[in-house]
Amino acid sequence: MKESFKKDGKFNYLELGEGTPIVILHGLMGGLSNFEAVTENFSTKGYKILIPELPIYTKPLLKTNVKNFAKYVKEFIEHKELDKVILLGNSLGGHIGLLTTKLYPELVKGLVITGSSGLYESAMGDGYPKRGDYEFIKKKSEDVFYDPAVATKEIVDEVFATVNNRSKLIKTLAIAKSAIRHNMGKDLPNMHTPTGIIWGKNDTVTPPNVAEEFHELLPDSDLYWIDKCGHAPMMERPEEFNECLQDWLTKRNF
Repeated sequence: MKESFKKDGKFNYLELGEGTPIVILHGLMGGLSNFEAVTENFSTKGYKILIPELPIYTKPLLKTNVKNFAKYVKEFIEHKELDKVILLGNSLGGHIGLLTTKLYPELVKGLVITGSSGLYESAMGDGYPKRGDYEFIKKKSEDVFYDPAVATKEIVDEVFATVNNRSKLIKTLAIAKSAIRHNMGKDLPNMHTPTGIIWGKNDTVTPPNVAEEFHELLPDSDLYWIDKCGHAPMMERPEEFNECLQDWLTKRNF
């Protein structure tokens, strides 16, 4: 996917395929590669896949919050001159997708969330950063998945490096606080954008009842479950995730 990486003004992003635009929003600890299976599959099926690198660690501390990231997504959509996109977000990315849809509904024709924060207070993980303790970070990383083997050494090393970088750690905590402040429970009933909710049945970060609450509160939503799957279905169960997404896109005629 590296050769599809573009730098354009203040935006760094991946772009593959042609057709209906799907803008993918990664999570706090998640890289662009987390969506490799989605990108490879849908970029050959009439969709233009775009994954902007969110400025999680590059904005000034006071601007490191969910609302500013939603504004960044809006600017990216406008910069690319896209007409009514489908947003797809995991974890914090789902939360940013929800807020973007609430603030700029005219830009979004469909939304897909998976393991999203926005309702559940400890969705960003509790007892986060024990700096310097590799085994603790390894355990935390493994807990994200139903099958701990999905947390490869590469993934653990990346998280470990992030929490041991003081500036990144401070911003990680600022984002976590911002996500808790931006609880969207009251907003969801007024959001009529078609929404697909794809959730791991064994998600311990944002448990299944969170998905049920999203489904209950969002007026026009469909809920899909993936069994034996944790917080990042598109990584842990990529084929099932793609099937759910395809089913939803077909159902909604997107």
